[in-house]
Amino acid sequence: MSIKLGIKLSIVLHKKWPCLVSAILFVMLSGSVWAFDRFVVQDIQVVGLQRISLGTAFNYLPIKVGESLDDAGASAVIQSLYKTGFFEDIQLAREGDVLIIHVDERPSIAKIEVFGNEDLDTEDLNTALKTIGLTEGRIFNRSLLDQIEQELHQQYFSLGKYGVKIEVELENLERNRVEITIDIDEGDAAKIKQINIIGSHKFDEMKLLDKFELSTPTMWSGISGSGKYSKQELLGDLEKLRSYYLDRGYLHFSIDSTQVSITPDKRDVYISINVTEGEQYTISDVTVSGDMVVPEEELRQLLTVQTGDIFSRRAVAESGNRLSQRLGIDGYAFANVNSIPDINEKNRTIALNFFVDPGNRVYVRRINITGNTKTRDGVVRREVRQMEGGWLSSPLVERSKIRLQKLGFFDSVNVETPAVPGTRDQVDLNFDVTEGSTGNFTAGLGYGDTQGVLFNLSVTLNNFLGTGKRVSTEINNSRVNTVYRVNYTNPYYTVDGISRGFSAYSRSTNARNANLVNFSTDTYGASMNFGFPISEYNRASWSLGFENTRLDINEDTAPVSYSEWVDENGDDYNSFITTVSWSHDTRNRAIFPDRGYYSLLSADIALPGGDLEYYKLNVRQKYYIPLGKGTSLFLGAELGYGAGYGDTSALPFYKNYYAGGGRSVRGYRGNTLGPRDAVSDRPLGGPIKIVTHLELFFPSPFAETERSFRLSTFIDAGNVFASESDIQADGLRSSYGFSAIWLTPVGALTFNWGWAINAKPEDDTEIFQFSIGTPF
Repeated sequence: MSIKLGIKLSIVLHKKWPCLVSAILFVMLSGSVWAFDRFVVQDIQVVGLQRISLGTAFNYLPIKVGESLDDAGASAVIQSLYKTGFFEDIQLAREGDVLIIHVDERPSIAKIEVFGNEDLDTEDLNTALKTIGLTEGRIFNRSLLDQIEQELHQQYFSLGKYGVKIEVELENLERNRVEITIDIDEGDAAKIKQINIIGSHKFDEMKLLDKFELSTPTMWSGISGSGKYSKQELLGDLEKLRSYYLDRGYLHFSIDSTQVSITPDKRDVYISINVTEGEQYTISDVTVSGDMVVPEEELRQLLTVQTGDIFSRRAVAESGNRLSQRLGIDGYAFANVNSIPDINEKNRTIALNFFVDPGNRVYVRRINITGNTKTRDGVVRREVRQMEGGWLSSPLVERSKIRLQKLGFFDSVNVETPAVPGTRDQVDLNFDVTEGSTGNFTAGLGYGDTQGVLFNLSVTLNNFLGTGKRVSTEINNSRVNTVYRVNYTNPYYTVDGISRGFSAYSRSTNARNANLVNFSTDTYGASMNFGFPISEYNRASWSLGFENTRLDINEDTAPVSYSEWVDENGDDYNSFITTVSWSHDTRNRAIFPDRGYYSLLSADIALPGGDLEYYKLNVRQKYYIPLGKGTSLFLGAELGYGAGYGDTSALPFYKNYYAGGGRSVRGYRGNTLGPRDAVSDRPLGGPIKIVTHLELFFPSPFAETERSFRLSTFIDAGNVFASESDIQADGLRSSYGFSAIWLTPVGALTFNWGWAINAKPEDDTEIFQFSIGTPF
């Protein structure tokens, strides 16, 4: 006796129909068409399996050997196997008391290829396809094809590309596999023809539209990409519009509707935003209430909203955050500060009450460090400012995270504060770090506008054997300098954070190739240095070293002052040099900072007992002021003063300051500003240096992130002087221009275009200056 029951479906099912289809399927399978006499199954055979294991198929069967099978049971077998999604065709047969199940497996996805996608990243597309079950190695479900096209169309429509065309092709491969090819013709994004804000009477419409990311095309659209419609950007602009009104007292402002209309040719978009402004509200009273674990007067001083101010949602939120941060300092890390408004619609005023609920003071039970597979545990813990057993301080936790990030050892630092089970006032502080590369070998070529072609070879280990110590060797060779240097630094020579380091170097300098008068020096030396942390942002350092310098000048061509200096002091000098410095640094990052202050005061002194006695005093100031939207203002100044003392009548001329060039006063040739030799007309440098910078950094349309590319416009002013009496305002040379710095794998590429403002006939100007592989 042989009976076959079977069903094969080729229906693309809507995702909302599964219940209906299941019911229909059950009725079909339960009908009398497949009369199936009840019998006891003595064996089960599954025929047609290729990738699906026999055990997997048996796991889904609702019947076992020894059980009876009838029409209803046969229907249940087919339903159960279809629900797995593994099979396209299922047929049941009976041979005696043996149940034979014939299956036709659905193909597996061997490969997915996407072509033509420029605005949507391939990796992001593959991730999206994976979420709906379409990924290499998975079972292929034909019902997903329409869903793929619909989803991709929605993605491109949100980018303003309404003319996108998407074709999905299938290619059957051997061993029951398929290859899926998604060919995308993105087309051009629709341009914004017009944006209207309907109902705005309190503010000028153009002023409001200036706050938007979306805009109509401009002459720079070909470079910046502006003028294109994007749904995500529109949503962001609507929130900016809402915030603009709420921050100016319009408490009941609302966006009633937004219409986006596209022309029939799908090239132009018209956007209409309908708003209701409402009336402006002012603050009638500000109070602080709740559990005052911090004196009320101290909390009130932190508020940025005052009685009589126009209501501002941003100011209210900032006030709440400042109160929470203050409570966090005293261990109330999970305090709640709620601003409760009492609105007087008649007078259009708001009385604000900041209600403080500090909760429990939270203590740190244990600090856990994970992920430091190379860095020793103690190296990480010494940077943590939060103490075990102390109350949890939000600023200390945040500062600990910043200090770990600034080490440069880790790619990421994550902090969690899980509650200790069974307690209400204890947490564990967990730092999870991801080790990064802390050693590098560099060999390459560079170019500087002053030094010319440079050869660089260096080996640097910033975290030697996981100890946090820094070891480096360096070789630099250019037409001006040949330098060999070895450095070692232990940042925690003591547990208090006192650092100690050693340095040995050899340097040969040809001044003529640096645009100076003709002399050369050969110097070698060694030094030991210590650093002393004064506070979280202040540090002092001291070093002591020995230096030998051999000077070579051409008596026939050298300036008279140089020859006289050599006659008086000789041409071979041994010096004992000490350097004392103090620094204050609050910058948010070392590369491309956009906020914070950096100040450095230093003194280099050649001590008595050596062949020369002189000193150099230096001041460097850097101030970064954020202006928003990736824009910041930089104010900088460099001051230097040097002189001889004791038996040395003047500062050695080879220790003079110089100005001009890409890292000084741009627009002037490197090292050419200041006093000049009357005979050769070459720069001499001087013992006094003044350089100032005013620079505006702004976001670049060419780079994906602000961390790799920076554009700026600048005004520089400065010079070097032979004596204090020579310092005059009209003696400063100034310039203006544009600058670009691009961080690349081969180094920092710096481009400067500078134009001199008050150059004298004897000055050497240089509009374009370029350097590569040099620090900035």
